[in-house]
Amino acid sequence: MGSYVPGTKQEQQEMLREIGYASFEEMFSHIPDEVMLKEGVNIPSGLSEQAVKARMEDIAGKNVVFRHIFRGAGAYNHYIPAIVSNVTSKEEFVTAYTPYQAEISQGILQSIFEYQTMLCELTGMDASNASIYDGATAAAEAIAMCKERKKTTAYISAAANPGVIEVMKTYCFGSNTKVVMVPEKDGVTDGAALEEMLKADPQAACFYVQQPNYYGNIEDGDALGRIVHEAGAKYIMGCNPMALAVMKTPAEYGADIAVGDGQPLGMPLAFGGPYLGFMTATAAMTRKLPGRIVGETADHEGRRAFVLTLQAREQHIRREKASSNVCSNQAWCALTASVYMTAMGADGMAKAAGQCMSKAHYLRDVLKEAGLEPKHNCEFFHEFVTVSPEGGCTDSVHILRALESKGILGGLPLSDREILWCATEMNTREEMDELASAVREALHRECGQKEVCGS
Repeated sequence: MGSYVPGTKQEQQEMLREIGYASFEEMFSHIPDEVMLKEGVNIPSGLSEQAVKARMEDIAGKNVVFRHIFRGAGAYNHYIPAIVSNVTSKEEFVTAYTPYQAEISQGILQSIFEYQTMLCELTGMDASNASIYDGATAAAEAIAMCKERKKTTAYISAAANPGVIEVMKTYCFGSNTKVVMVPEKDGVTDGAALEEMLKADPQAACFYVQQPNYYGNIEDGDALGRIVHEAGAKYIMGCNPMALAVMKTPAEYGADIAVGDGQPLGMPLAFGGPYLGFMTATAAMTRKLPGRIVGETADHEGRRAFVLTLQAREQHIRREKASSNVCSNQAWCALTASVYMTAMGADGMAKAAGQCMSKAHYLRDVLKEAGLEPKHNCEFFHEFVTVSPEGGCTDSVHILRALESKGILGGLPLSDREILWCATEMNTREEMDELASAVREALHRECGQKEVCGS
């Protein structure tokens, strides 16, 4: 293989001018200065490999590794059986990229086919693609599936994950798709507002709702689905795959497309990735699924075989008719999800999901006793929002810093007084009691302790 030849400085400047920037610094100006590495790595030159390794280990030792994690918001700390990495770390899986030559990639094709089958069973839908980059891009691609010549408006629940919403808006901006946000009310999507908005818009293409939503609350999926379909629009449901083990499936809610992030299916937090976006749909929407789809067939001798079906790998060369430019998939992450679901089984996933739910409800109760009031009076899965009392050392930052000093990663701060908490099967009762005790202590502490509060 030849060496990589980078663009010349002249070519780089031409590309920068083409996209409207004078320099790379200007192009990355939206990134905060405090996280930009401007002066190189602080390691003396001329060190041996052994010395550099030792220095890097010293630097890595500054990282904080929390003993207990109570934060979710889209990436969750679940137990991963040892067999998952034992299988997926085999060389033949790690080195295989993607099935370019289907006839000699039967093993990879079969692993994708099994993944698709499991996702269809999990969501209740008719078809799945081979996966996509992450849950946010899956949600954005679902909107593109629903857009038609006379239906060009996408409605999105304001109770969805803000990061997912931003990605959907970015995709829609590029495709001239109008985005309308549907307000939330009391922690869930305002169904009455959605109904009025859709009635007034004959160009409504689809509506996206997250189940459970960003605040952890369970939406009235049946009612929202009826509203959407009565307006002649498509119903997209973003799902937590772990919650699907105990909740109604998107198919039972009447969804046309089900999407989500497969991270809970055997993928560690890993600093944010790589993760896995899954996309499943009804039979009527199958041909609009982006990316690869693996199907089962028979070879000329009648033996079971697997092929890329419905769309060729270069399915979007006719760009004027394309609804997506996706032509790859997260094959190794999809394999990881398949091994995880196989190892856990339906009963194992249901038990893990049940523990998530019961432990989250226990956590809410002990935090309420400690002084944090639940914000919403809704059914929830394994996340919920609390509000701290007014006055004193009670804002979100102070509470979370107090927890960090005890090796606990608390919930995600949503505002000065609101925190989004999460519990999974990984959190024990003792950990939750310790958390509640630390919160109670923080709420009653004087703000003079600058080393904890930073005030």
